[in-house]
Amino acid sequence: MRIATVVLPDAGSARVGRVVGDPADAVHVLDAPDTVLDLLRAGTLLEAGEAALSAPPVALDAVRLLAPLQPPTVRDFVTFEEHVEGMRQLAGVPDAWYAAPAFYFSNPYATLGPADDVPVPPGSAVLDFELEVAAVIGRTGRDLTPEQGTAAIAGFTILNDWSARDLQSAEMQVGLGPAKGKDTATTLGPWLVTADEFTDLDLALEARVDGVVVGTDRLSNMAWTFGDLVAYASRGTEVRPGDVLGSGTCGHGGCLGELWGRGTSHDELPPLRSGSVVSLSVEGIGTLTSRVVPGVDPVPIPPARARSRASNASLRALDASSATPSGAWG
Repeated sequence: MRIATVVLPDAGSARVGRVVGDPADAVHVLDAPDTVLDLLRAGTLLEAGEAALSAPPVALDAVRLLAPLQPPTVRDFVTFEEHVEGMRQLAGVPDAWYAAPAFYFSNPYATLGPADDVPVPPGSAVLDFELEVAAVIGRTGRDLTPEQGTAAIAGFTILNDWSARDLQSAEMQVGLGPAKGKDTATTLGPWLVTADEFTDLDLALEARVDGVVVGTDRLSNMAWTFGDLVAYASRGTEVRPGDVLGSGTCGHGGCLGELWGRGTSHDELPPLRSGSVVSLSVEGIGTLTSRVVPGVDPVPIPPARARSRASNASLRALDASSATPSGAWG
């Protein structure tokens, strides 16, 4: 079933509903204040979806679609080898990538929905999209096996990991993961499709910019399964209901950055700009469409306070005599 979070035309508060129709054209809305996250934590999402059918249908184009849920955490993986190759400008895939499904934590406060415009991140001139599928956790688990990880998934949605490539490339020279390059927006939607709807995940993926297809792939080209991702995420810690785990960007043009890395110029395929419309489609889930709008100017932050050469030399000498490596970061 397809579970959405909507705002009705005559109500200001969000409600959970079940989307029906092929293609989707209506939603049955629960008359209750519960959120999708509440239902996941209570383990009653499927029951709520069945109960929603007793409510009268509302035309889908009469409601405002929000993100299916506001996740407590967002882990974004990188599981498509072709994406890694392109982003590294065909310089080869690091051996470490093959060892385990790496991820970074994204910003849950930046979650947007299908009806939300996406502002250009402050200070960025090279905005990109990323076509991903996200698994949503339905039960708490720790140190799970891949099989247990699969069973812990409540459903799937589309994830657009908006990326300010110029900010990202600069800040990652420090040796930490992406920060402001990925911090402004993550769009989820258009709804959550429960895991029981899928017999397999060999799903067709397509990305369009201003109506033009720029990328196609299949979800089965992931190098790990979603069960593997959940198992790895739960290693030595917990995954909990509502946690979002992104597949990482698909290949074959799942983002502009990959295509640029393979030789397509910015003149041929420019970065996203105010007015750009990005549509991401995933077989069995639907289409997530977003419009880019102007952002705000960055609030100035002063550069680091400089030390003298003598001070830096003294610090290096201290590092050399210390048991703590000078390159260690917290």
